[in-house]
Amino acid sequence: MVTGDDVRRIASELPRAYEALVRDRAKFRVGRIVFLSLSPDETVLGFGYPKEEREALVAGEPDKFMMPIPSDMRYQWVRVRLSAIDYEELRELIVDSWRMCVPKKVWAEYLEKNPRLSK
Repeated sequence: MVTGDDVRRIASELPRAYEALVRDRAKFRVGRIVFLSLSPDETVLGFGYPKEEREALVAGEPDKFMMPIPSDMRYQWVRVRLSAIDYEELRELIVDSWRMCVPKKVWAEYLEKNPRLSK
């Protein structure tokens, strides 16, 4: 099981990412764009994810993933139960979400320093 501290550890390593506390929630941003949001009890992580793919993700693993709350349905967003994933899956979700927010140049530089992420 992963924790909010694991989320912080991974997110803090990403260029241009920073944490902000908004209404009792830890949110992680690039500029003004939120790419992660921890629930107040830090058991659920909301993260950026392509809208057109989220229904399949949730349907494929409903014990892990949940649709966004109704007010967030308009965004590219989905949620995951932290108790249902391991550290490597968490890292992949966070990096993929962050990648949606940064310029291609920033991603390319990060990829150069972390070649294991190349697919």
